[in-house]
Amino acid sequence: MENRLKRKNIVLGLLLTAGLAGTAIEAYQTWSIERVNRALVAGQPITDDAYPFHKKFAAAYVQGRQQDYKHAVQTYGQLLEISPDNGDRARIQFNIANNLFLSGLERRLNDDGTLKDEARYAFTQARMAYEQALRTDPGLRAAKFNLSLLHGAMPDGTKGAAKEQSGMELSNLPIGLP
Repeated sequence: MENRLKRKNIVLGLLLTAGLAGTAIEAYQTWSIERVNRALVAGQPITDDAYPFHKKFAAAYVQGRQQDYKHAVQTYGQLLEISPDNGDRARIQFNIANNLFLSGLERRLNDDGTLKDEARYAFTQARMAYEQALRTDPGLRAAKFNLSLLHGAMPDGTKGAAKEQSGMELSNLPIGLP
C-alpha cells in the first residue's frame, strides 16, 4: 500500500512539473507575442527575429508611413516571394496598391494639366494590385472601396505628355515599319 502511494505521488509530481513547465512556456510565448503586437500598434519596427514575416511586413508599413512608397512596394514584393497564405497575400497586394496609389497622387499632373507618366504608371499598377487582392480575397471590402477611389482619382480622357516622333516619314509609309 505504501509503495502504491509513493508511485501515485511520483506520477502526480511529474504531472505537476510538466504542467508548470508548459505554463511557463506558454507565458513566455504570450509575452513575446504581446511585445510584437505592441510594436506593431505603435508603428515601430519589430526587432524579434522569431517573426520574420511580421518583421518585414512592419518594416514595409513603416516605410509607407514615412512616404517612402518605392521601398515599401519593394519590401511588400519580397513578402510575396515567401509564399504566404491567401489571406496574407491579399493584404500584401492591398498594401502594395495603397502605396502605389499614394505615390501616384504625389506626382499627379504636369504643368499643362496632363497626367504625368509616373503617376499614370503608378495608378495602373495600383489598379492591378487592387484587382489581384480582390481575386485572392473577394470579400476584402477595403480593396473594393480603394479601387473605386482610384477610378475616381484617375482623370477621364487625360493624355500623357506628347512625345516626339523619331524617324523619318517616307512618302505614305507609316513611321516605325522596317
